[in-house]
Amino acid sequence: MKFVNPEFFYLFIIPFLLLAVFFYSNHKRTRNIKKYGDPRLLEELMPDVSQYRPSVKFWLSLCAMSLLIVVLARPQFGSKKETVTRQGIETVIALDISNSMLAEDIAPNRLEKAKNIISKLIDNFENDKVGLIVFAGDAFVQLPITNDFISAKMFLNSITPSLISRQGTDIGAAISLAMKSFTPNDEVGKAIIVITDGENHEGGAEEAAKQASQKGMNVYMLGVGTTDGAPIPTGNANEYRKDKDGNVVMTRLNETMGQQIASAGNGAYIRVDNTNNAQKMLLKEIDKLAKADVTSEVYSDYDEQFEFIAWMVLLLLTLDILLLEGKSRWTRNIKLFEERK
Repeated sequence: MKFVNPEFFYLFIIPFLLLAVFFYSNHKRTRNIKKYGDPRLLEELMPDVSQYRPSVKFWLSLCAMSLLIVVLARPQFGSKKETVTRQGIETVIALDISNSMLAEDIAPNRLEKAKNIISKLIDNFENDKVGLIVFAGDAFVQLPITNDFISAKMFLNSITPSLISRQGTDIGAAISLAMKSFTPNDEVGKAIIVITDGENHEGGAEEAAKQASQKGMNVYMLGVGTTDGAPIPTGNANEYRKDKDGNVVMTRLNETMGQQIASAGNGAYIRVDNTNNAQKMLLKEIDKLAKADVTSEVYSDYDEQFEFIAWMVLLLLTLDILLLEGKSRWTRNIKLFEERK
C-alpha cells in the first residue's frame, strides 16, 4: 500500500484540535450544569434534549473528516507482484561505531558525519542493492543486502555506539563479514565501503581486503577525522574519556592504515572532512564499477482505493444529517410508556 499525496496527512492536526475542543467543551458544560442543580432533575425538565445525540453527531463528523483526509492522500494498493530486472551494483557499507567515532573534530561528530554520507549515498542509488554492517571490537550485519532504501535509512538512523559493547576497530572482521553478505551474482559490480577512523586497529584487515579483491569485490576506505586528533566525549557536559592515569584520551585518524587497506582491496582511500568532497569522490569511484542485471520483486499496477473510503464519508455525513440533536418522538413515547408502567 502507498499514498500518492502523503503530505495531506498533516491535516490530521485539525481533527485532533477539534477533539481537544470537544472534550474541553463537554467538561465545561457539565460543570456549568451542576451549578444550576441536579443534572438528573434538569434532564427531566428538558425532555426534548438528548444527552448523547450531540456527541454521536460530533463523532460521525470527526470520522468523516478523518476519512476525507485519507481520501485526499490517495491510498493505492499494488495489485500485482512481479520480478523486475534492472542494471545496478551491490554495495555493503561497514560503519565503525566504536567510541572514538564520537570525537567532534569533524562536525557534528565523526559518526554523524559518516551516517550523513551514507544517507546521501543511498539517495543516489536507483537500481542497486545496499547492505549495512556495524563494527567495533566485533562486527555484525545491521541490514542484509536489499533494494529497500527506505528500510536502509531507517536502520541507519538507529545506529549508535551502544549496539556493540566490545571496543576496538576490527576492520578485518567487518570486511570478512561483508564478503559473505553479497548475492551469488558474479556479474554484478560489488563494493565494500569501510568508514572508520582506524583507531585501535586490530590487524588482519589488509589480508581480508586482498581476499575481497581476488573475489571481485573492491574495498573503499573512508577515513573520518583529523590527524591532529580530538578528545572523546563521555556524554556528560564538557567531560572526556581518560586513561588509567587520568589523562584525556586523544583519538587520531590513521590515514596510513586506510590507504594500505584500500590498496590491498583494489579500491581507493578517501578522507572525510567538513566538506562534501568525500561524498562526490566516492560516487565517482562507485560509478566505475561494472553494472549488471539486478533482480528485485516489486508491486505494479497500483489501483486507486479512495472510492470505497469516499462512500464511507458520504454514509457518515448522511447519518449525521438524519440524526437530530433532540430526542425523537419515538424515543419520548417509549420513555413515557415505561414511566406509566
